[in-house]
Amino acid sequence: MSLPGPIIDAHVHLWDPARLRYPWLAAVPDLAHRHTLDGFAAATGGLPITRRVFVQCECDPAQAREEVTWVAAMAGIDAIVAYAPLERGEPSASELQWLAGQPKVRGVRRVLQGERAADFCLQPGFVAGVRALARHGFTFDLCIRHDQLGAAAELVRRCPEVTFVLDHLGKPAIKDRIFDPWRAQLAQLAEHPNVVAKLSGLTTEADAVAWTPADLRPYVEHALACFGWDRLLFGGDWPVVELAGGYPRWAAALATLIEPATQTQHRALLHDNAARVYRLAPTTSHVLAAK
Repeated sequence: MSLPGPIIDAHVHLWDPARLRYPWLAAVPDLAHRHTLDGFAAATGGLPITRRVFVQCECDPAQAREEVTWVAAMAGIDAIVAYAPLERGEPSASELQWLAGQPKVRGVRRVLQGERAADFCLQPGFVAGVRALARHGFTFDLCIRHDQLGAAAELVRRCPEVTFVLDHLGKPAIKDRIFDPWRAQLAQLAEHPNVVAKLSGLTTEADAVAWTPADLRPYVEHALACFGWDRLLFGGDWPVVELAGGYPRWAAALATLIEPATQTQHRALLHDNAARVYRLAPTTSHVLAAK
């Protein structure tokens, strides 16, 4: 079983250690090499992916603008979620102004999952930085651990004018089959109408080798119950997904899990929601051919 097209992949990573510095790759040798659109095309196994949203890859913050410029030049990338140092509060305004001048940039991600304090995102400076995104119509991608969901909900409450995109469903502890308090906190976050979530990154939160669609099912079904078909986006999380069986295996699992849905529901999850959230104008886009 495969996912029906057209598909917008709302979570694609690309990097080249020969071009930019990625300190975190030292701890992940299996990924510590060049990953470009050619590799993405080969890895996606002919799936009907028509558009792609690039999400910043934690390069050296001093090179964040170079990352945007490099990726923006790629014909196969339709939108960019860029890095910005939002914890600087109002002083981050100059960086946001620069990003606003880059036509493909649709949102910002300042990764929070590595912060020790679960409430890091509630510092006054960070809240001010997130609020500033609204001036440019930028979304904010929330990349957090499941124990940060409560603080994230409070951040959302304080920034009602910003659209938030929860990456990877908040990284639930799938491998350990832990549901609470993730289950209740996801529902709490979903109560805010300015939040959507990505069905992405779930296989790397499960047992990387032995996971099955059944392991993912309760988490996917709970996300659907909380957000509905109109507030969930599909993401491949390539190339990180290669650490847990690869892109085709993830796509096939999701196809199984959403198989009973209607054509309209499939279209919303796999295409229309991402087009709306990341403001992708209706265009004729190409499917990348594997080389």
